[in-house]
Amino acid sequence: MLTPIDQFYACQEEPAKGCLLALKSMLLDLDDNVKETWKWRMPVFCYKGKMFCYLRTDKKTGEPYIGIVEGNRIEHPFLEQGNRSRMKILRVNPNEDLEVEVIESLLNRFLDFYRDGTIKV
Repeated sequence: MLTPIDQFYACQEEPAKGCLLALKSMLLDLDDNVKETWKWRMPVFCYKGKMFCYLRTDKKTGEPYIGIVEGNRIEHPFLEQGNRSRMKILRVNPNEDLEVEVIESLLNRFLDFYRDGTIKV
């Protein structure tokens, strides 16, 4: 029997499924303190137990995105604020190659807030 997290990925259609699995791997490889958990019916990634980001798919387009909890701390052309006060999202087109260096660099900038104590963990 699949766990809810495994079920989330298994139920996705390609190419979003492969993209989400690649993003999961990328997130877990960023830092040994990043762990995946299941909250609010989605995979959530925490740094030392503090929620850092999550993976979702857009309800209209089906395209994956990374929701970044402290997104309002950084301005970047790839980040969308929308009507959110604190979070921003990073959309990922599953039909194109992932911009791994850009995504990892951006995520590490956010992780640095946790690592340096700006965000208490």
